[in-house]
Amino acid sequence: MAERMKWIEVIMPQLAESLVSATIGKWLKKPGDRVEQYEPICEVITDKVNAEIPSTVDGIMGDLLVEEGTTIAVGEAICRMQVAAADDEQVEEQVTQVSEQNSVQQGAVTPVGHDPNQPMRNRYSPAVQSLAAEHGLNLQSIQGTGAGGRITRKDVLAVIAQGGHTGSPSAQSSSAATASASPFSGVNKSGGETGMSAREAVSAADAGVPVRHSGIHLTESPKIPQIEVEGGGQGRSEYFIDVTPVRNAIARNMRQSVSEIPHAWTMIEVDVTNLVMLRNKLKDEFKRKEGINLTYLSFMMKGVVNAIKDYPIMNSVWAVDKIIVKRDINLSMAVGTEDSVLTPVIKHADQRNIAGLAREIEDLARKTREGTLKLDHMQGGTFTVNNTGSFGSILSQPIINYPQAAILTFESIVKKPVVINDMIAVRSMANLCLSLDHRILDGVICGRFLQRVKENLEGYNMETKVY
Repeated sequence: MAERMKWIEVIMPQLAESLVSATIGKWLKKPGDRVEQYEPICEVITDKVNAEIPSTVDGIMGDLLVEEGTTIAVGEAICRMQVAAADDEQVEEQVTQVSEQNSVQQGAVTPVGHDPNQPMRNRYSPAVQSLAAEHGLNLQSIQGTGAGGRITRKDVLAVIAQGGHTGSPSAQSSSAATASASPFSGVNKSGGETGMSAREAVSAADAGVPVRHSGIHLTESPKIPQIEVEGGGQGRSEYFIDVTPVRNAIARNMRQSVSEIPHAWTMIEVDVTNLVMLRNKLKDEFKRKEGINLTYLSFMMKGVVNAIKDYPIMNSVWAVDKIIVKRDINLSMAVGTEDSVLTPVIKHADQRNIAGLAREIEDLARKTREGTLKLDHMQGGTFTVNNTGSFGSILSQPIINYPQAAILTFESIVKKPVVINDMIAVRSMANLCLSLDHRILDGVICGRFLQRVKENLEGYNMETKVY
C-alpha cells in the first residue's frame, strides 16, 4: 500500500516564556531535503543567542515561508513539510503534535489515544527533544511532572541520572531505536562531531588564522564580513558590510538603553595588591585541581555580590510607578567575541564561593566561544559586570544592560606609586567604573556601594579561602 502524503506547517515555537518573536538566521534545510525527527531545520536568533529549531516529524522539506534575516512572531508558520502516514489518523496525530510542540499560544488539543487528564503530555520543548534524542530516550515512556503532565528538562535529566531506564522493556527498545535513528547520535549539542563544536571545527579547518586571547574575553578566529563593493575598481572610497541579526539585536538593545535610561557614572580606585598576591599563590594549584584558570574576575564578582547584599537597591529595575528589587542576585557577565558582545548570566551568584564563580565564568566563556549558549543562559540577569581591564583599558563608561539598574567594569591592574602613611610604595591599583540608572540610583547610594566593593576587594589576604 502506497504511503499517503500530507502537507503540514511548521510554526515558530516559543523558546522562552518572554519570547514574542525571533529572527531566522539561517536555513539548514532547503526544499526537497529529507528531514528526520529532531534534526535541526533552521537557526534562529533572539536576545543575541543562536538557537536551532528541530523538526518534530520525519518528512520532506517544502516551501520556506520566511527568508533569512526576517523577524517573525511566535506561532507564525516558517515553512511547510510533507509527511507520510499509513492512514489519515496517523497524519492527523502528527499534525496535532507539531501544533502542540511548537506553539504555546494555541489552545490545548487532545491527540487521539492520549489521556485527557494530561493535555500537556505531548508538548515537548526543543531542549527536551534534543536532550532525549542525544541520550536515546523515548519521551513517551517518561513520566512528566510539569503542568498538565508536561515533560520537563528535569524529568529527562532524572531518567539520565538513573542510567536511562524508564522501567519498560518495550520503552527501552523503542528508546534504542530512536537513538540509532536520531541525527544527534555521536553529535554534541552544538551540532559538531563528538568532542568538537561546530565553531571549533571551523577553526580547525582554518588553522592558519591566529586566535586572540585576552583574559576573560577569549575569542574565536575573526570572521570575514560579507562585503558588497560599490562601483568597483581601485579608486573606490568605501565598501559595505552587511548588518547581521546579532548586530541588529545589539543596536536595538543599546539604543533602548541610552534612550530610556538616564545614565550617570562614577569611578573609584582600588588597591588590589593583596588580591594579586593571593591569586599568584593559588592559581597553579587551582589549575591542577580544577583544570581551569583562577581569574581576577571571580574575586571581583564575589566582592560585588557581597556589596549587593548590603545595598540591594543596586539589584533592581525601573517599573514606571514602582522600583522592583530582585531577591535573586544573578550576575550578567559581558563576554566579547570578534563580532559581538554577549551577556550570559551566572544564576544565584550569591550562593557560590570564589571557586564556584570561577567555574561558571569558564563554562559560560567557553559556551560563548563555541556558540552553544542557550536562551536560558542569557535570561534573568539582575546586575552586570565586565572585565574591560583584560584589554588594557584603565577607564570606561559602560552602557547599562537594559533593564538593569547598573553595570560595573573592572579595569586593568596597573602598578603605581602610592602614598601610604606618608611614604611612597609601589602598589597594584585598578579602577572600578559604575554606570547607573539615575531614576533609581543616586550618588550617595552608589558611592557607598563602590566603597563597599572596594573594602571587599582590599580585604582579601593570604588566608582567604576560595572554597
